[in-house]
Amino acid sequence: MAFNKIIRDGRFWKMVALQGLAFAILYQVIMMILEYGGFDFTSYYEDKLANGGWVSFLFGLLIGAFIYGFIISYGQFRARIKKENREN
Repeated sequence: MAFNKIIRDGRFWKMVALQGLAFAILYQVIMMILEYGGFDFTSYYEDKLANGGWVSFLFGLLIGAFIYGFIISYGQFRARIKKENREN
């Protein structure tokens, strides 16, 4: 029952989007630093986005961000509901 209650809450989907976006940005920045030794946007563009590679890159990034955002947000909302139930 808690699952349906959570996914029907508009705030839940807002948090999924925000946390997913934050994850995607941080992940890409960290990977750029690790792979290229800093902020090398030219090499990053050539490796990830050039020659039509942006479609699969963006698709994978969005799917990963959604899954991460969903799992983290669900856990937070579930914990909040459990806390509210204990207090009542």
